[in-house]
Amino acid sequence: MLLGVSVVVFFMVRAIPGDPAQIILGQQATQENVQQLRAHMGLDKPVFVQYGLFLRDAITGDLGNSIATGRPVTTELLARFPATLELTAFAMLVAVLVGVPVGVISAVKQYSVLDKITSVLALAGVSMPIFWLAMILIVIFGVKLQLLPFPGRLSSGVAIQAFTGLVLVDSLLTGNFAAFWDGLKHLIMPALALGTIPMAVIMRMTRSSMLEVMGEDYVRTARAKGVVPWRVVSKHALRNALLPTVTVIGLQVGLLMGGAIVTETIFSWPGVGQIAYDSINRRDYAMIQGVVLYGALLFVLVNLVVDILYAVLDPRVRY
Repeated sequence: MLLGVSVVVFFMVRAIPGDPAQIILGQQATQENVQQLRAHMGLDKPVFVQYGLFLRDAITGDLGNSIATGRPVTTELLARFPATLELTAFAMLVAVLVGVPVGVISAVKQYSVLDKITSVLALAGVSMPIFWLAMILIVIFGVKLQLLPFPGRLSSGVAIQAFTGLVLVDSLLTGNFAAFWDGLKHLIMPALALGTIPMAVIMRMTRSSMLEVMGEDYVRTARAKGVVPWRVVSKHALRNALLPTVTVIGLQVGLLMGGAIVTETIFSWPGVGQIAYDSINRRDYAMIQGVVLYGALLFVLVNLVVDILYAVLDPRVRY
């Protein structure tokens, strides 16, 4: 998987119009200086030779140096990863805590007014562009009501001692509750914007899975035996209906962890998504390749975790 992704991204980024050396030196630079910088960066070699050198280094964990900062790509990604992890975790927490229960209630109360309302909300959640929703949240809660701060992860003047790179965790570890509250308020708007689509998808998948399971023989048998309705839903139906929902959650986590480019850019969130956006504008080949490979690796790992959860939720998968 990673090998295939590396081939695609390596050759596609070089198809982007623009010369990285020219962008670094500016439009007033002489061709001689541009050619010297291209040679220094290895861009004067044939593209297949460049890929071979990149692959040789990537196998050892060396993804090259960023054109913009001169720092190793791996170092830059590790520095940005905690911000993306914190944003993704909070967004998915909201999406799961809202999407799964609402999907279950919609299935149990099929065709009711509540089911129709949630269906409309789910459709709206999937349809709304993230950039539009993010701007609406900023205008309402950030500008008009001034309830939530933006941009960034912390307000100016608020500092914490970093251990994990996660603002909420580090502030709790150091007992800095003022920073914790400030970081939480900064997190709410981007997390809501980012979690809206996963929430709607999880809601619809949970509903459809529950409807399918509720018609199974073992559910009807449990009802006929007089098992209380909430126990039928929670013990007999929900656990079996969670398998496709877990798959959807895993895919959504992989997508968000790969870098929420739009959300992080709008809220100036210093994560992987923002550095990916900046790298594309600067034609930073090494950083773009590193970000895409990082996202592919996370997808592989998340799918592995999903497969393991399958065996936990359904013992039949183990055999």
